[in-house]
Amino acid sequence: MKFGIIGAGATGLAAAYDLSNRGHEVKIFESSDFIGGHASTFEVAGTELEKGYHHWFTNDDQILSLIKEIGLHEIIEWFPSSVGTYQDGQIYNFLTALDLMRFRPLSLLNRVRMGLSSLKIRYIKDWQRLESISAKEWLIQNTNQEIYDSFWEPMLRGKFGEKNHDKISMAWIWGKMTTRFASRKNPFAKEVLGYPKGSFSNLFQKLAESCEGNATEIFLSTRINKIRGLDSGHISMSIGQKYSEEVFDAVIASTPSHIFNMITEGLAEEYRTKLVNINYMAAVLIILVMDRPLSDVYWLNIADRSIPFIGLIEHTNLVGSEMYGGNRIVYLSNYLEETDPMYKMDAEELFNTYLPHLEKINPNFDRKWVKEYHHYKIPNAQPVVDTNYSQNIPAHETGIRNLYLANTSQVYPQDRGTNYSVAMGRKMAALALENLKIK
Repeated sequence: MKFGIIGAGATGLAAAYDLSNRGHEVKIFESSDFIGGHASTFEVAGTELEKGYHHWFTNDDQILSLIKEIGLHEIIEWFPSSVGTYQDGQIYNFLTALDLMRFRPLSLLNRVRMGLSSLKIRYIKDWQRLESISAKEWLIQNTNQEIYDSFWEPMLRGKFGEKNHDKISMAWIWGKMTTRFASRKNPFAKEVLGYPKGSFSNLFQKLAESCEGNATEIFLSTRINKIRGLDSGHISMSIGQKYSEEVFDAVIASTPSHIFNMITEGLAEEYRTKLVNINYMAAVLIILVMDRPLSDVYWLNIADRSIPFIGLIEHTNLVGSEMYGGNRIVYLSNYLEETDPMYKMDAEELFNTYLPHLEKINPNFDRKWVKEYHHYKIPNAQPVVDTNYSQNIPAHETGIRNLYLANTSQVYPQDRGTNYSVAMGRKMAALALENLKIK
């Protein structure tokens, strides 16, 4: 059988790996000039580094299993994490229950209330009953307005913007928190996170090589212009600048929903409505290469909305600086709509916008600490997960026989990440084979 796959990120490569291992012909088409998708890399001091920060949790079973299958299990290293929250001009550790009890922006009673609400979330098994209620409503009901305004509202506003922050489903908060809870032995245990030696590029290069060893072809800088289903059940695609037509037994597309809608003929109106109703936030990163640390925390949530970024992820506070020639790596993270003026800024403009706020994080900060900086935008990075989201997710089976959609908008209630992208890619490969009645 002949399979077409659109996208050479974690989903597309995982699907291609399984299909090519079964002896099928696979062609992958990637519009960018690199593989890896949202976890693609660039070079710092001779070592690859992700354009957007990435790590694995101990319970990321799907991707850890795949890594073992392809013989790369020895590249994974595990590190104790550190998490903080910046609020009221100070960094507070925020990883364990004891850290919460030391969180002075809240009264002692409110710290206890917040801790009890976290425990309540931890033991909720039926996330569906959270789906129809907004995070704002549930959190205020189960803590109070002061806790919400002080801690949760700045985080949600930073992640989803002014227009969307109060519409986000509580099921999304549940998915984020239970992922972290599951990676710890108990509420008092330290979090441990995984990162591959030499970056995520090792995984994607190995996956690509495994696929190509099974006669898979990968075409970079190649756009799909049109997809249409044929009466025979085959899928025809118009490919590349020459608009050459090629026919496949099945196609798996990992493109964002609105792009899939634009390039696909013959979709039912109800399915199209679901595609166009998925809204996304873009991830915008400034990556600092520094000669010294900015903080002693790996993951710093910014609860002060006067600071124009939502997160400060100091990568070398997790993995160490040795592999980057002793340089320190700091991601300044933001989620923006593409109409936002900061999204339209170039690297220098955005860096200069952020620069004065770094002194708030570290009063000793000096511009001379920054040896270089990099700027990356990742469009369609974060779906806006509003209430009753599951009712609006487009199905993997598109209504066109043997055409499948598998993108980040369909990872729910968990938050998107390489683990769930791999799981989705392998699931789509299995579904495509099952529907073609291939054992």
